[in-house]
Amino acid sequence: MASLFETLNFGSALDIAARSAASVSVVDSGSGGQVLENQDNLVLIDADGRAIIMHAQIERTLQLPHWPRGHVRLAVLDGMGGHGYGRQAAEAVAAGLLRMPACATLDELTTRLDALHARLQQQFSVPGDAGRPRRPGTTLTLLELPPQQAPLLYHVGDSRLYEITPGQARPLTIDHVPATAFAIQGMLDAQEWWRQVHGEHRPQIAQAFILGNAFADPQRLDDALCALDGARLPDFLQPLADRRALAVRSDAIYLLATDGFWACRRPQEWIAQWPQLLGCAASAADAVAALFGSYRSAPPAGLLLDNLTAIALRFSTVNNADNVDETALPLARTMPF
Repeated sequence: MASLFETLNFGSALDIAARSAASVSVVDSGSGGQVLENQDNLVLIDADGRAIIMHAQIERTLQLPHWPRGHVRLAVLDGMGGHGYGRQAAEAVAAGLLRMPACATLDELTTRLDALHARLQQQFSVPGDAGRPRRPGTTLTLLELPPQQAPLLYHVGDSRLYEITPGQARPLTIDHVPATAFAIQGMLDAQEWWRQVHGEHRPQIAQAFILGNAFADPQRLDDALCALDGARLPDFLQPLADRRALAVRSDAIYLLATDGFWACRRPQEWIAQWPQLLGCAASAADAVAALFGSYRSAPPAGLLLDNLTAIALRFSTVNNADNVDETALPLARTMPF
């Protein structure tokens, strides 16, 4: 039987495939036994307004009314189970993305998503120690694809967007982790930031959707989301601002993925295999199958099991933003990509 993802229509200009899988066991509150729980989620809205999300760990599909023809939305989410209700937080954001109107500009996308963050923060807040609210969190890495326009990126957390060609796998997002906070404060240079963020696995986070951010003060969680843009970032990270229009290539596979794919002792050694594994894939579906297949059959050394979610996409035609300089994006002078 065909996957629900195969029933979506993204038009002739986009080739898109997706998969999500549970890999982590948690204690069932009823039986006390171990059960698999996928706290990841994803959102796909196709060019006809047909949508797929995960609810109760099952793919659900529905038709959105009044969705503009040709507009596409993609997102991956990773609920933070360590704070409790991680799956429910990711589900709530995914549901909110289905209710959120299609956005044609970066300002509109940012305004609507920041408002969704604030609403869900109030919904999930419960009294905690010393009267401080306790609430779950989730990553959110989202691409908004208005027809005939450059893709719009909105990113929170440590899920990632990669551009993969036969020559390299290049991250297009910044992990919201303590190392990034140190880089913003001038305490880490490009090489050390890269080593801590991409050369090893540190399961810590400095910002998440619903949860809030600890960039301004590591000892205090601020309610608002902190957009990492040119005004805050050091020079070597400025091309990877969280909220921006993307320059894309028709010869690349783009991968939105949660951190289960690089939760291992030396993640960059594993990711360095992706250009050969995915860069020559004939389709997005082949790329997703190759990624999951290699992860299962030849897992990276020192693997820490985590849930896995990925959306792969390829552009057959490109509508890049006029003000985006593609030659600046590889960061070859400052980053060891």
